[in-house]
Formats: sequence, structure tokens, C-alpha cells
Amino acid sequence: MEGLWKRFGEQVAVAGIDLDLPAGQFVGLVGPNGAGKTTTLSMVTGLLRPDMGRVRVAGHDVWGDPVAVKARIGVLPEGLRLFERLSGRELLGYTGRLRGLPGDEVDKRATQLLDVLDLAGSQHKLVVDYSTGMRKKIGLASALLHNPEVLFLDEPFEGVDPVSAQTIRGVLERYTESGATVVFSSHVMELVESLCDWVAVMAAGRIRAQGTLAEVRGDAPSLQSAFLELVGAQGRDTGESLDWLGGAR
Repeated sequence: MEGLWKRFGEQVAVAGIDLDLPAGQFVGLVGPNGAGKTTTLSMVTGLLRPDMGRVRVAGHDVWGDPVAVKARIGVLPEGLRLFERLSGRELLGYTGRLRGLPGDEVDKRATQLLDVLDLAGSQHKLVVDYSTGMRKKIGLASALLHNPEVLFLDEPFEGVDPVSAQTIRGVLERYTESGATVVFSSHVMELVESLCDWVAVMAAGRIRAQGTLAEVRGDAPSLQSAFLELVGAQGRDTGESLDWLGGAR
């Protein structure tokens, strides 16, 4: 990302980001709500055109050569909208054929993904009837089906139960071990600290720190502590002024 800007009316969502993400690693883009994470990932993946700046993924310009970029990436956006009147298996079959994969190969990969993600028992159920965790898993399966070089995930564990989260985590760890790259946004520091090799901290549309987990954490006891200091959240009123809350009634 070079000089990436995005404004919505008077609101500056992303203010001139320069960021070079390492390949073949778990990369975390972290920040509080409203930091600009989703807007940034939307621009990086070709879902939202930036006002200024340039984005290159795997050597290709996102806006200059969008077909080449989208063939190399998988995306699981926040608030994913799926074709809900298809079953899980039908959705994967449709997605794979849109990607130009041979039908037999699509069916084989779909079977394997459904099994690994614990969706085999629900593969013929309509997606509209899936739970939040199941929707995240079928969305992840769709994003992985064509074996992308880079996988972009926006809050992939939001609203997901611990069992589904562990399943998703196992699949992602196996994926990066093969040399692929995962870039995901989150505001859960414990998750980022346990998964990521490299982190960028974002607040108010700007990058406050970037580097390996150890570099960003510095001398702080945890990533959470470093994060709070970087985004200026330490010392904030934690509710002492709410003297009317609780107590005897």
C-alpha cells in the first residue's frame, strides 16, 4: 500500500497509509472500532476504490490489473453476503465454477473442505438456515476453494463459537505452513498475539506501529498493553464517574 487515502464526506477513514506486508506469514491488522481496518481491507481487495494511492498484491496492481489480483486472492469480508438459497455444497460448486475450475476438481475440493470444516452434515442445508459460525466456515471454504496466494479476512472470528473458531484456526495454520499469506483484521489482541507473526496497529485512519510481534510489543508485558498505549487509550475514564450505577436500590 502506497499513500492510501479514503474519505466519506467530511470523515477521513484512511489517511495516507504506507504499508508493506510480508508474504508467507500470518499478518494482523489491529485497531479499535472505527480505526479504518475494514475500509483498508476493502481497498486492498478491490471492493472499494481509494481516493488516492496504490495497492499491489503479489506483484499486480489492484486497480490496474484487477482480474490478475482477484485470481490470486481469497476474501472473507465482514458482513459477508452469500447466495442464501443455495445449499452449502451448491454454493461451493457455484463458486468454484465461477473461478474456472474443472467440475470434478471443484467437487473434490468442496468435499474435503466441508469435511475439514465440520460442515459435511449440513452440506445440503440452505445457507439461509446456517448459524453465524457455519456461515463464517462456508465463507472461508469459498475463499479457499481456488487455493489463493493471499487470503484476506475481516474479523473472521467475530461471533464464532469456540469450537468453530478452533476449526477455522487449524485450517488457517495449515494454509500458512504451505507458504501462503493470511491477512486478517481484529480488535482481539489475545487472538492476534497467539496467531500472528507480523502486526500493524491502526488508529484514526493511520498506522501507529508495524513490524514483528516482538517489535510492536516492545517492552510492554503484552500486545494488549502496547496496543492501548499506541492508540492512546491508557488513562481513559473507565467508569468511575458512573457513581449511580450499581449499589443498593
